[in-house]
Amino acid sequence: MKMNKVEFVQHMQLRTKDFVLRSIRLFRSLPRTEEARIIGRQFLRSSTSVGSNYRAVCRARSQAEYFAKLSIVVEETDESLFWLEILVEAEIMAGTKLGSLMNEAAELLAIFSTARKNTPNDKRR
Repeated sequence: MKMNKVEFVQHMQLRTKDFVLRSIRLFRSLPRTEEARIIGRQFLRSSTSVGSNYRAVCRARSQAEYFAKLSIVVEETDESLFWLEILVEAEIMAGTKLGSLMNEAAELLAIFSTARKNTPNDKRR
């Protein structure tokens, strides 16, 4: 079933909030090592920023503000995915434990990147 714009925005608000909550749970489950603590905090900052900045996108007062906030969401989602990759590649967490969250980050990144590309204020074209 195709969603209208309002339904899509509400769906994405719930989805980004769920991403934040899952990220918090992951952070709490990290090993108690120095590197896990440092990388975990970086991940927590970027992943929680995804949800809060998406909410700001939904409240943008102009097309320019919408584009700027959406650009932040794209950057923070990409950074979150980067830190998840580091957690796996540095063997801090098993990829099997992070696969679902990594997939969600990749899907969100694709959605937000497409939305930014389709924004009239995108001067990169």
